[in-house]
Amino acid sequence: MKPEPLPPLPERPIWPAPPEPARGVISWNMNTSCNYRCGYCTQRFLDDRGRWASDLPRFLAAFARLPGAWEIKLSGGEPFVHPEFLTAVRALAELGWTVSVVTNFSAKPDKLAAFLDAAGPRLGVLSASLHLDYVAIDDASNTPRKPDTLTQFIARCQYVLGRLPAGASLCVTCVATHEALPLLPGLADSFKNAGVTFKVQPEKQGRAVVDYEPAQLRQLVALGGHNRTGQVAPDFGGQPCWAGSRYFIVDDRGEAYRCYPARRYRVERLGNLLDGSFALNTGPTPCRYRYCNCTVPISRGMMPREAADDVAVRAALMEAGE
Repeated sequence: MKPEPLPPLPERPIWPAPPEPARGVISWNMNTSCNYRCGYCTQRFLDDRGRWASDLPRFLAAFARLPGAWEIKLSGGEPFVHPEFLTAVRALAELGWTVSVVTNFSAKPDKLAAFLDAAGPRLGVLSASLHLDYVAIDDASNTPRKPDTLTQFIARCQYVLGRLPAGASLCVTCVATHEALPLLPGLADSFKNAGVTFKVQPEKQGRAVVDYEPAQLRQLVALGGHNRTGQVAPDFGGQPCWAGSRYFIVDDRGEAYRCYPARRYRVERLGNLLDGSFALNTGPTPCRYRYCNCTVPISRGMMPREAADDVAVRAALMEAGE
């Protein structure tokens, strides 16, 4: 299939690149396997949902060769179902790298405890995804389809909060499907009352955010926007970004790309981390995309945030004549 062409970039002022981050970040999609099958999952159309990074020593050797300091953000699929997940966490911590994880938070308490022990003081961010397809908000309505409850989910969050080392953090994210939108303000209050950071994420289909009505977009912005960026679909097209130099993504086969939009368009490939073809860029380069869902570079100050435009909100308000 011929790759879809990149969208044209807007004509607008280009802001200076922010200073080079002291620590780089890698999003390692270490497996495609997952114990959930959420209807809105961006990976649900993958041909193989059972892959996992099997050559752990080669990955660790490749990570060890990277220049400077790094944070490895483990994701999948669901990283906790990777058969060597805890071994990888322990080894990365021993390398001196910061270890973060994105998880559906379905792991049993003993597995969570083992993860916290393995990461130790090297733990960075534990991002727990609240999937309402599997978590019952009303404790009395849990079923085999929804084996978890919100009370149990929050209790696990508070357990983790009580064990976080200095400098580490926990946040909960929830995808703002149209069905979930009416529930999000109440969920935000529940997590706030429990002392847990709560973030919403707009639902994505393909390379774009799904259609929302203007009132729904306003609600998303009021809840903080995508991962508290203040926007629903940030557009940094043409602006300088350190992704590709101090941030990249790599899959279970070692294939590396500058960022998630780059992988979706199959451009800006950095090579393969395992076969010797991998190479980082040497500095910030212009963003080539009209929608950035790479929260890591945004939150880590890798692009000029003040230059962002909210493409979803702008388009919806123009269509509505507002």
